[in-house]
Amino acid sequence: MRVIGIDPGLRITGWGVIETVSGRIAHVANGVCLSEGADLAARLLSLHSQLTEVLARHAPDTAAVEQTFVNRDAAGTLKLGQARGIAMLVPAAAGLPVGEYAPNAVKKAVVGVGHADKRQVDHMVRLMLPGAEIAGPDAADALAIALCHAHHQQSAGRLAAALARAGA
Repeated sequence: MRVIGIDPGLRITGWGVIETVSGRIAHVANGVCLSEGADLAARLLSLHSQLTEVLARHAPDTAAVEQTFVNRDAAGTLKLGQARGIAMLVPAAAGLPVGEYAPNAVKKAVVGVGHADKRQVDHMVRLMLPGAEIAGPDAADALAIALCHAHHQQSAGRLAAALARAGA
């Protein structure tokens, strides 16, 4: 299973692709999409185009996007929500299932603590994906989101198999 994690941002959207085979996780690629344009619509279109290209290049089977946290700046939160909409739309338009994870759930899955800081997340991602050249903190966060989704998918698969055996 190939998973793309997306860390939405209006200026910088991080992405990371991992692959799981027989319970082993491997790094495929990561990077950032830098929005371009003079206004919000142009910036969103730029993110859409870049993410569409990333999906075409790396052909993931599923996607995961970090949920937006609400902060004190309501206008900033709304703009981030629009970037998050693009991050969900692109994989959905490609026919991929899209999982959503709260920031604390991602941190807990990767670091073991729901209130870990960015340095801890980056460190654990590098430990879990040895040798990966990570394109910065936004790409590290995206890889963490992909890792979180892969762990949840593996757990769901084991649960489904156990339920199938119990029902048989």
